[in-house]
Amino acid sequence: QVQLVESGGGLVQPGGSLRLSCAASGFTFGAYALSWYRQAPGKERELVATITNAGGSTNYADSVKGRFTISRDNAKNTMYLHMDSLKPEDTAVYYCSVYKGRRSWGQGTQATVSS
Repeated sequence: QVQLVESGGGLVQPGGSLRLSCAASGFTFGAYALSWYRQAPGKERELVATITNAGGSTNYADSVKGRFTISRDNAKNTMYLHMDSLKPEDTAVYYCSVYKGRRSWGQGTQATVSS
């Protein structure tokens, strides 16, 4: 079955950077588009970024455009989210996700931006 495991979250000061990773298994990784979502306390889960199966096309939420970069390494079955110029409002649990008949989620990784 689909398994997604996020890592790389932590506490960072405003203006800092984090790189999140998502290790995937249980499906043909290179055949599917992948996404990062996030959920802040008291808010709904929102789409952050999406990357196509070969990595040739990406899309971002307006709130992170120019600051976040989504990428993937199909040889390693891993997706990444590089987050720069972090703001307190980026504090959330970040989830990787794939749609394979139904949407699957990892367990999430907490990113906290605070001084």
